[in-house]
Amino acid sequence: MKEKNELIACRRKTSIGGQALMEGIMMRGPKMTAMAVRNTKGEIVIEEFGTTSKKRPAFCRWPIIRGVIGYVDTMVLGYKCLMRSAELSGLEDIVEEKPKKKKGKKAAEAVEETPTVQTEEQPTEEKEETKKEEDKMPAWMMTLVSVISVVLGFGLAIGLFMLLPTFLYGLVAPIIEGDNLVLNSIWKSAIEGVLKVVLLIGYMAAISLMKDIRRTYMYHGAEHKTIFCYEAGLELTVENVRLQSRFHPRCGTSFLILMILVSIFISFFIDPISAAISGEVLPLGWRILVKFALLPIIVGVGYELIKFAGRHDNALTRIISLPGVWLQHLTVFEPDDGMIECAITAVERVIPDDGSDNW
Repeated sequence: MKEKNELIACRRKTSIGGQALMEGIMMRGPKMTAMAVRNTKGEIVIEEFGTTSKKRPAFCRWPIIRGVIGYVDTMVLGYKCLMRSAELSGLEDIVEEKPKKKKGKKAAEAVEETPTVQTEEQPTEEKEETKKEEDKMPAWMMTLVSVISVVLGFGLAIGLFMLLPTFLYGLVAPIIEGDNLVLNSIWKSAIEGVLKVVLLIGYMAAISLMKDIRRTYMYHGAEHKTIFCYEAGLELTVENVRLQSRFHPRCGTSFLILMILVSIFISFFIDPISAAISGEVLPLGWRILVKFALLPIIVGVGYELIKFAGRHDNALTRIISLPGVWLQHLTVFEPDDGMIECAITAVERVIPDDGSDNW
């Protein structure tokens, strides 16, 4: 009983978060960010870099606004780490069907269980490395490419989960709608909402059947379990991590479903407000534009909800987290021990000595 009480006393909430990568994990702490990726030899390659936070005006830390900015930052960083993990894990070699020499970076370490593995480079590899460095795009161009990719991905998500439900409802609207504006508004918001949820679940279920995506979802589980183990105050070992839950309230999947639910709730008020102001509901084109304009609010509210649920543990936060936990059954799978080792390696590199990660 004493041991159990000590365990409860040392539970904490951490701001450290992560992301599953191709054959690896990225963990982001308040001071350091680390990637731990398994290469084609099965070694864990580690890359570390400082967690930089741009100096922004004070209003950028206001509720709602901070969520939008944080979301964009997370998307850009996540994309960069995902592309780098594909390179380190050898995925690019498989896709291109050309054997490549592994890059030897001073900042990278190769870890196989406890010993550290370092590979010596041959003179020919050094020449190839120098040539590749010369052929690299400038930093500003790489950043631009990353931002464009994130924007395109975000645009695809908007088209799939926002425009498509509106379009599909437009096909059945003449059959369903009558003369009652209020009833029409309820039907419209309800059906569009159901379609959004169905599309999201169908999309997640479909891509989870892909072998590479399924392995990434297993790394996702390793990330969650390791964070839980750290928050419980337990030693970060494979055995301790394995016992933890794979479902975490601060998961990006939970954030995604919360944004969908917030958008459904907000959409119920679009037509009534429009009718109160102008006496009629908005045409389809204007309704879509209003939804676009409301996106920052939807993202911001979703962020505040996920942040609140991550900081507290009570009946309200469990209700808020419940849809995300359900959806995580499609995006978070049980990891193997090797995946857990990657997650432990990454999180150990970002835990600050001064406790600045406490939430």
